[in-house]
This record gives sequence, structure tokens and C-alpha cells, in this order.
Amino acid sequence: MKRNKKIVTFFVCFIAIIVAGLGFWAICDKEDFLSTEYEDNYREDVIVYGGKEYQYNEHLSNYLFLGIDTREAIEGNKTSGEAGQADAIFVISYDRVQKTVKSISIPRDTMTMIHTFSPDGVDLGHTKNHINLQYAFGDGKTESCVLMKEAVENLLYQVPIQGYCAINMDGIPIIADLVGGVDLVVQDDSLAHVDGKFQKGSQVTLTKEDAELFLRYRDKSERHSAITRTNRQKVFLKAFAETAKERSKQDAELVVDMYESLQSYMVTNIGNDVLSKILQANYDSEQIFSDIPGKKVDGSEFDEYHVNEAELYELVLKMFYKEVQDDKS
Repeated sequence: MKRNKKIVTFFVCFIAIIVAGLGFWAICDKEDFLSTEYEDNYREDVIVYGGKEYQYNEHLSNYLFLGIDTREAIEGNKTSGEAGQADAIFVISYDRVQKTVKSISIPRDTMTMIHTFSPDGVDLGHTKNHINLQYAFGDGKTESCVLMKEAVENLLYQVPIQGYCAINMDGIPIIADLVGGVDLVVQDDSLAHVDGKFQKGSQVTLTKEDAELFLRYRDKSERHSAITRTNRQKVFLKAFAETAKERSKQDAELVVDMYESLQSYMVTNIGNDVLSKILQANYDSEQIFSDIPGKKVDGSEFDEYHVNEAELYELVLKMFYKEVQDDKS
């Protein structure tokens, strides 16, 4: 039982790594962050929008998965501003009744309110900046994860997040070895100039030698290349999920060994029982991802992603709330 529990835990954490991107690894009350347009419609138990009433779906449990742009074993007590960045950000929502999973992908360059501190830890309050920077203002471990959780909750109009899992870059070779390579079809030419085998439409097998290239590389001279990279990571996730399920059944010992190897590169407060339920949930691989609605903007120094507030509000209602039905009985 104990060994099986470890196997399930590793597999889900492993999926979490990919969901979290494996890319460049990287408070306030609801009313404070709602725009005036929506604030007037908000009530404690019911949200009124578009002439309809909505209540939060209490059957949901939501979890934050992060990819951190650091290497080597994760250590705490980092100086504020030096803990690394959360360059891959996903929220996974598990419906405990329907046994289904959905997720939201949040671009690393999303402009939102983050909690900042000076290098010596003085609280500087909140400011609008890239969401991936929020992780850096913590300790590189639990504190950083909690800060990211709060920033994402605020972005999503205080949708509650019950747990988090952050993993850094050195898990990539371990992941590739785990399943003996991942077969997929390349969806774009973003890597073709780096390696000719990654031309659009090509079928490739990613190994520990080239999985990191596929999952991490982006051309920084090209505006908004981080979003292109995230799209590659989603393709990898879908292919990996199919392969890993079969391999984990065939070689349980390898999965346990890999789980032990990854512990030094991961911070999480999600228990084995929860991870097991997420693993067993139903999901449509073509519909599992929802992207934060918005537009890419060329900032003065860095890329920015500006959220379409109205569309995000509607997405949050669709994913996390239920329409209140009149009781006609």
C-alpha cells in the first residue's frame, strides 16, 4: 500500500511538473481587487452578472502548479528578489463530485498586483508588475509559494486555492528518463532554426538529451516567445500523460526511484490522497486547458500580457461558479 501510494504520488507530481510548464522554471479582500464595473454586482454569497445569479461551486478544490527558473536542490531563506521566477503557472481545478479536472494557464508576463519587499525584508506593499516576479520576493520555498498563491487568487477574483506544487528545472532529465522518451508531433516551427528535426508536423521522440530544449527554449529576441514556449509544453503534457500511464504500470520500481530523486527539486503542500484523486479524475485532453484572456503588449523593457478583465471575469464564473436556479417547487 505504501509503495503504491508513492507511485501514484510521483506520477501526479510528474504530471504537475509538465502542467507547470517545465519551462524556464521559474492579501486582500475580494472587493479590493474587483473593478468598479463588477464590484457593485458582488454580494457575499451570490454574484449577479449579466442578469443571472452565481454561487461558488463548493465541490471544487483548486491547486497551483509552478515551474521555477532555478537549478539544483531547492533551498529556503533566499534574499527577497533572488528566489527565482515562476515562469510557468497553472491552476488545476478538481471537482470532487464529478471527478473531473480543468485548468487555467497564466502567462508569465501577466500584469497584475504582486506583493513586494526590499532585499532586507521590508514590506513595500502591492504594485502592478509581471506575475512571475512574485515568487522571487519570497524565500525560495514555502513563503514564495504562498505569495504566488495569493497573487493568483487576487487575479482570479479571490477564487480559493487549496494547495501548491513548485518544481525547478533539474527535474527535466529525470522526467525524460522515467518514460523512456515521449513521442509527439511538433506543432510549430519555433525550434526549427535550433534543431532541424523540430519542424512543424514532424514526429519526434523527446529524450533526456533534448526534452529540456523543447520545453525551455525561447528566442528572447522574438517578442512574446514565452507564450509560444508554453504552447509546446502543453503538447508535451498531452503526449506524456498517455505514455507515463502505461510505463508506470509496467515498471513501478522506476517510478518510485524517480519520485525519490525529485523530492529535492520540489516544494508542495498537496497530500498523497489528493494527488491520487486528481490522477484518477476524468478529463478531455483537448479541453483541459483554458488560457487567461487578454492581449500581448510590447512593454518599454519587457513583454507584457494585459488581461481582458471582462472576459476573465466570465471565465472565472464559468469554471468556478454555478448559476443559481430558481426553486419553482
